[in-house]
Amino acid sequence: MRVIAGEFGRRTLEAPRGETTRPTPDRMREALFSILAPQIADATFVDLYAGSGAVGIEALSRGAARVVFVENDRDALEALKRNVKALGIEKRTETIAKPVRLALERRFRGVVFADPPYEAEKEYEQCLQHFGAAPPELLLLQHDRRLKLPASNGRLVLTRQLKQGDNWVSFYLAGAETP
Repeated sequence: MRVIAGEFGRRTLEAPRGETTRPTPDRMREALFSILAPQIADATFVDLYAGSGAVGIEALSRGAARVVFVENDRDALEALKRNVKALGIEKRTETIAKPVRLALERRFRGVVFADPPYEAEKEYEQCLQHFGAAPPELLLLQHDRRLKLPASNGRLVLTRQLKQGDNWVSFYLAGAETP
């Protein structure tokens, strides 16, 4: 696994041991950040279910001012910490070591990327409910193509979907409250 482009382009990242995390494929990250380029510059980027931190590190590499990682898995946290240290980005990042449902007690702003385990449909619902009430600038949900996410939830409106094989990323922006 590697950083695709930007300040840390081509740097190798450590992946967590085991099968508990599913890294976002390079092609998906490349396409995603090509779309996000204008919104990433100097933004806060939140990487929920961060795993190794590859998505958040890519955001930082491409100009985000700050990244907040949220991860609870012990092996993933260790890999994430080693990646942050290896790149020397400790002062530009914050790591929250707790389940996302507990981290959501905090209000996150900026661009929020959430990549829950595909089999954990309740995690998607929880993210949509939380951010539907207090939307960030942009909410990105990575999911399996078979998971049908709603066109809206609270103040969130689905505006776009990026499709790469079985991996999709749904883009939600704040809009009018929906019934």
